[in-house]
Amino acid sequence: MKDRTSPALFGAVIYDGVEPIDIGGTVGVISMAKRVLSAIESITIAEKAGPVTLAGGLTVIAQAGFSDAPRCDVLIVCGGPGWRRETTNPAMLGFLRSRPSPQVTSVCTGAMILGAAGVLDGRIATTRRSAVGSEVQSPLAEFSSLAPSVQGRPAAIVEDGGVITGGGVSLAIDATLYLIGKLYGDAAQADVARVIEYDRAYEANRIALGHVLAERGTRL
Repeated sequence: MKDRTSPALFGAVIYDGVEPIDIGGTVGVISMAKRVLSAIESITIAEKAGPVTLAGGLTVIAQAGFSDAPRCDVLIVCGGPGWRRETTNPAMLGFLRSRPSPQVTSVCTGAMILGAAGVLDGRIATTRRSAVGSEVQSPLAEFSSLAPSVQGRPAAIVEDGGVITGGGVSLAIDATLYLIGKLYGDAAQADVARVIEYDRAYEANRIALGHVLAERGTRL
């Protein structure tokens, strides 16, 4: 467990078609967490450093590419409609496979990319549980065809063998808070949740959807 002055680097893995809310729910939370944890940092990572066009047309800058990405304490693969393309992108899949699996996490449909990369093989995982727009079925239901060995579970957060996946859309906030807690402890996590005025929402989501700790066989 890190003390509150120890550094930690969170890498947000992005690509064309990421939902902006997933950037806010990851990088945005880390930014606010600096009020409590002075040495916590984030970096955006894409196949190549430079502009990345998010869903809806917003452009952000990836600070690093796969070839020069620094070592991160946590990598968070973001979600968004571009996930389908990334499940067949050799550069993306190769990058994720090259990283130690407990270090690699996801929010929303980023889990579908982890599934395609084999990071979730034989594990329980979660992702967005509702179909939207033109989708015929939800991403959670698609696990059975994309990654047959993955057991999809509706939840706010699933941790299985150290690999953490977060549920859909705004639950990126919950997953990032959970990851902060894993590194810095529950008290630091609770303080960050209060800073972003999300403490009640975090608890409400945990009660409604559950935090599944598969390695212990429990649902909290």
